[in-house]
Amino acid sequence: MANMAQAIRLALHYGEQNLQVKDIFGEDVGMPLGGVFTATQGLDTTWNTPLDERGIIGMAMGIGLTGERCVAEIQFCDYIFNTIDLLKIAGNTLWVSHGNYNMPIVVMTPVGAGIRGSVYHSHSFDAWATRLPGWKVVMPSTPLDAYGLLISAIKDPNPVLFLKPKALLRVRGEELLPGEPTSEKTLKKMIDAPIGDRSKWKAQWPEMEELDISIGQGKITREGDQATVVTYGRHVAMCNKVADDLASEGKRVEVIDLRSLYPYDWQMVKASIQKTGKVLFVNEDTEVTNFGEHLAYRTTSELFYELYAKPRVLAGLNLPGIGLHANLEENSVPQVKNIRKEIDELLAEVP
Repeated sequence: MANMAQAIRLALHYGEQNLQVKDIFGEDVGMPLGGVFTATQGLDTTWNTPLDERGIIGMAMGIGLTGERCVAEIQFCDYIFNTIDLLKIAGNTLWVSHGNYNMPIVVMTPVGAGIRGSVYHSHSFDAWATRLPGWKVVMPSTPLDAYGLLISAIKDPNPVLFLKPKALLRVRGEELLPGEPTSEKTLKKMIDAPIGDRSKWKAQWPEMEELDISIGQGKITREGDQATVVTYGRHVAMCNKVADDLASEGKRVEVIDLRSLYPYDWQMVKASIQKTGKVLFVNEDTEVTNFGEHLAYRTTSELFYELYAKPRVLAGLNLPGIGLHANLEENSVPQVKNIRKEIDELLAEVP
């Protein structure tokens, strides 16, 4: 089974071959590295940029205004913050041009903690991303979803932020991508660059098939009727584990993977909360002005009289940064034990 970095690479290759992607660029995206997480190794249209995030976004916008499709990478979301004004302009271009100019660009960037990246490589961008009108925002939790969401992002005429959870990029999936070889060793030999001299290496791409995962469509990963947990990205697997542990104790918790932060699948979330009467929103962005707070607010506003307990938000601590030491990182963002504690308390509340 492909890991998430390989799935992204395969989706980008599909985009080159079938969706008129002519430019994939960013810092160290091209040869010889193929991206710091190897997500762009062996692709035909990659090229390296200077260390200039504003230049990367500006270039993507220029390409998009010509009607061409491109994928630009900001090496870590920690360095995207100095492009906010440009992202705002990219998001409102269609609107201010009275519908005359689309911006069919994809900006992908790794997000979150989990790799011991310390204060310069552990930030989240979830809440900031959802505050950019005109952008669609997706974050996969599995290689299969990464493959399908990236293809949908490339096809979309609007600008799309593709947020890649850093902690999941080396995690293998449980489902084959459409067209992926059944042998992991075969896939690795075909598309993973060798260590050392890569000057003569060329990827041998499998015949990949299209997978369309609609942007804005969530997924129920565990079914239950006693409480709802809404999450995305890295924390889907953690919430699934807690739900499985609780199921062995006879407690039924429903887990929803949003997959898309904007637009998000409110109808799925709403139906689940109406069924369970209790909800916990989980993510690793900082707890102040967190995206989960928006979801909790909407839940309270629209479903107040159907709730059996107050909506809860479990998020990263509001700290200046995430420390390098494992204890500092693990105590800064939600872990399995924190999710279990919140759900236990939520289930214990009685109407």
